Amino acid sequence: MGVDFALVDWSRAQFALTALYHWIFVPLTLGFSFIVAIMHTIYLKTGSEEWKKITKFWMKLFGINFAIGVATGIILEFEFGTNWSNYSWFVGDIFGAPLAIEGILAFFMESTFVAIMFFGWGRVNKKFHVLSSWLTAIGTNLSAIWILIANAWMQHPTGMQFNPDTARNEMMNFAEVVFNPTAVTKFLHTISQAYLLAAVFVMGVSAWLILRNKSVLLAKKSLLVSSIFGFLASLFVVFTGDMHAEDVAQTQPMKFASMEGLYKGHEGQSIVVFGFVNGNKKPGDGQDDFHFVIKIPKLLSLLATRTVNGFVPGIEDLYFGNQQHNIEPLIAKIDKGKKAVDALKQYKKAKDSGDNKLKSQALDEFRKYEKYMGYGYFNKPDELIPPVKYVFYSFHLMVLFGSWLILITFVMMFLSIKKKVEGKKFWLEATMWSMLIAWLATELGWITAEMGRQPWAVTELLPVKIATSHLSVGNVQLTFFMFLTIFTLLLIAEVKIMLTQIKKGI
Repeated sequence: MGVDFALVDWSRAQFALTALYHWIFVPLTLGFSFIVAIMHTIYLKTGSEEWKKITKFWMKLFGINFAIGVATGIILEFEFGTNWSNYSWFVGDIFGAPLAIEGILAFFMESTFVAIMFFGWGRVNKKFHVLSSWLTAIGTNLSAIWILIANAWMQHPTGMQFNPDTARNEMMNFAEVVFNPTAVTKFLHTISQAYLLAAVFVMGVSAWLILRNKSVLLAKKSLLVSSIFGFLASLFVVFTGDMHAEDVAQTQPMKFASMEGLYKGHEGQSIVVFGFVNGNKKPGDGQDDFHFVIKIPKLLSLLATRTVNGFVPGIEDLYFGNQQHNIEPLIAKIDKGKKAVDALKQYKKAKDSGDNKLKSQALDEFRKYEKYMGYGYFNKPDELIPPVKYVFYSFHLMVLFGSWLILITFVMMFLSIKKKVEGKKFWLEATMWSMLIAWLATELGWITAEMGRQPWAVTELLPVKIATSHLSVGNVQLTFFMFLTIFTLLLIAEVKIMLTQIKKGI
């Protein structure tokens, strides 16, 4: 049966739309919850009414964002069943487990204690009230753990085995799924971004209040806490980003090469600081990788291999193969993948006809080439290269924006500690604009991660083009524009409600 690429593209577009809108709200929730808990703890320790007002103010903004984030997240999970039923059938036994745990354990925990956090003022013991704030924060981050474990498994599948009788992957080792190295680095890097974004949001709102001479004393206290939290988070982002980049280099070399626009691999590979990618470049065509580029020698090898002279494969090494470094060409993987697919068909035919000898032979043939099965759904190596220029630019813009956030959090932390914030109009306005930069940086991170693993729904296991449901293109188009309208209205509503609360002051 042929692939309806219009259906695939619209299904991808709808999922991307939902994910990007959802990620507007989620990182703010993850980091905001801890900032509120810290402020609540300061109130408990000091007994100051000022800190009580500060905590209540930021708690209201957290609550607005939390509610809308839940709504978009529920729709996102439903789409696995509606738009990606083949995906859900093929890997649902593995992918569904962390999502189920997230719903049963983590979401239950955060939704329970968030109610106590909001409505517990004067109704429960002060210490238990503060504890509820911390448990809400822990609950939101536990939710993130299980979601990111599921996503990391899609990037680097482990702990499962394909069952030819059911045509499904079945979980064999839950610990391997949970402690997948990709899951560890992905979770740590993602939550560090979330903490930084939330800190910059609190900093930006505080800067706005100071510039407009509203609740200045309380805004400066908020700025102090958030800038310290933000600067520490920014250092955590750098550390975890380095860990995650090394993991990507080892587990998804094609994505890593695309992030750097690297076609020809070398030992002692330089890292690109700035460059304009040659969008017309194809593997082996002899064109330059870049129209203009600035590099730092050997740094990419250090990042990827932890040695300055380590070999980093480029797109052409992965495309054509590299015998010296034991890299198999894509065309060979496609050929072996087709043998796996054909052997699976023969196995099913022999099983249906009761031919046990042919069934055994077909199964042996399938197991021989099983790990290449996903490649069997492609015809040309070109189909296995992600959109290099988009991955490159999204990654490098993320790094650029992240570097700015390190600077702004450090400057505002320094000014806050020295009590020299007032009168620093340039830095206060820059802090306000940094809220947008923080959101762009975290969205670009997800664009890099998801576009970089194309054309795979599950890396080297399941292509996107065969993971969709059997729907009409019109139905997917209709729901795409319906969700676009709903999500946009929700975003407008959140911004309007938040602005109303912010304008009231602390």
